[in-house]
Amino acid sequence: MRFLRMFTNSLLAGGLSAAYLTVLLLQLNPHVPLFSSTTWRWFLTLGVTYGLHLAVTFYVLIVTREFFSMETMSPGWASVRVLAWLSASAAVVAAALMWLNLNAFGAALGEIAVRRMMAGALATSASAVVLLGIAVAHYSYGRRGSRVGGTLLSLAALGSIALPLAARGPAVLHADRRSWSPAQVLPPTDVAQGPRVVMLLLDGASLEYVRTRSTEGRLPNFSKLLGSGASMYLATVRPTQPGPVWSAAATGMYPAKNGVRSAEAYYARGDTRPIFLLPDHCLSHALVRLGVVRHEPNTSGAWRSRPIWSILSGAGVTSGVVRWPLTYPAEPTLGFMLTDRFHALLGSMAQFDERAGSPADVLPEARLSFGDTDGDTGLAPELRESPEASAARRDHRYSRAMRELQIGRGATLTALHLQAVDTAGHRQYDDSQPSAFRDGSEAERRTRAQQLERAYSAVDEEVGRAMETLTPGDLLLVISGFGMQRLSPVKELLARALGDPIIRGTHERAPDGFLLAFGTSVQRGRRPRGSIVDVTPTILYFLGLPVGRDMDGFARTDLFTTAFTAERPIAFIATHNR
Repeated sequence: MRFLRMFTNSLLAGGLSAAYLTVLLLQLNPHVPLFSSTTWRWFLTLGVTYGLHLAVTFYVLIVTREFFSMETMSPGWASVRVLAWLSASAAVVAAALMWLNLNAFGAALGEIAVRRMMAGALATSASAVVLLGIAVAHYSYGRRGSRVGGTLLSLAALGSIALPLAARGPAVLHADRRSWSPAQVLPPTDVAQGPRVVMLLLDGASLEYVRTRSTEGRLPNFSKLLGSGASMYLATVRPTQPGPVWSAAATGMYPAKNGVRSAEAYYARGDTRPIFLLPDHCLSHALVRLGVVRHEPNTSGAWRSRPIWSILSGAGVTSGVVRWPLTYPAEPTLGFMLTDRFHALLGSMAQFDERAGSPADVLPEARLSFGDTDGDTGLAPELRESPEASAARRDHRYSRAMRELQIGRGATLTALHLQAVDTAGHRQYDDSQPSAFRDGSEAERRTRAQQLERAYSAVDEEVGRAMETLTPGDLLLVISGFGMQRLSPVKELLARALGDPIIRGTHERAPDGFLLAFGTSVQRGRRPRGSIVDVTPTILYFLGLPVGRDMDGFARTDLFTTAFTAERPIAFIATHNR
């Protein structure tokens, strides 16, 4: 019977831990009402998953202690002696998670939510100290439970939940509705006749890798960019996913303002209200992988601030955007757009979905560009169906679609998003480094490294084609939204346990991306570290358009020559979101 009482104490501690995680979830998603079915559904979800697993862990620890201890433990059904230590441990971990997530997602929460979450983290930290004090005092001055001790423990545990909830407050409805509508398509202005901006957008590319391979002569076009252009690192945002990162780049605003907090929306079972941020540092995305939490990709409807192509359309400047994340369904723009879901719609019942591009006449041309089997040259037959080869084919076809759509349209700004480097980096990143897992022979590892090099070489060729189209005064920007790092052994072990494909690289800890600028108006050399939100203000400045004062980024005038900046002062406007 005493072992059953140990288990009831463990269940209570597991339930308290699930409550802490629910509080953290509510702090990260301030739009969710405290007293709602969504809150209870997430508490049940976290209780059934984390709560039960932690209860079993606590029970194992208690039984292990009982096995080695000289004193027999016979706790009550709710023992102050046991629960004081377990609740203190849970509160300490909860406080640490709150501080870590506050640091990680501050840019996605907004000033008010950050202040409230900080107050909640302080309250939980103080509660953890009180609970730890109760545990130590009870251990030192009295081993038997008492009504006073039980009351103090209950109040401290209740306060550790109630105080951060009170600090979090009622639901804060962030900008759920746009403050702007798609720009009216205006006739081209004089700006459209001036210099052009060509953008190549990369995921997961490493500036160190580019520099090393360029020095070795393997990436000649990147070498020219590094030697004759400007370069700088770019701080990215978290969660480090293409959706929120490139939304920040397109708007010049962090997620708290532009509305794109993540690439997906998450739902508890049976719920219809989404949340957008899952807690970090506690393996929460495993719930998505296991199917416990439903997820749906976000769309262009998530934008709450005007992106660069809409700003340009409102100024009468043409743009051509291909595969920018979160552009489906496409909205009217002066120029053309091919959304990031175009390739996924081909071959399905939705392949004639007119929302995959704008205007509608771009879709037939784009389908022709996707009708070939090019891009597999040099690959062994067994590698042609690998994820790296599939990603390379999509990049190749989107690139060709961009070139075909450019003919006769002549956009002032063009942007092409490429993903093969990121796909290869996840699977092949830094295979030369020591790892807890070494798969395959040396020849197989060499083959994996060659696939990563092939992905960079394809981008280098794309850079070369872009440079050939430049005329005096034009600007080429090669931007990596985030870098790549080695996956930790714990995460690698978890991925293997879940049966996921072999993953070696990760960007979840927000490694820096980079920006390379090239053109006659660019001052060569390295620049101080910037931010992904600097991209749109810099483009607006280059095109002679005003920068929004509500933008979080800055126009990086230090990229350009003194002769260029002397004739082009920075102009401002209150906001472009009108």
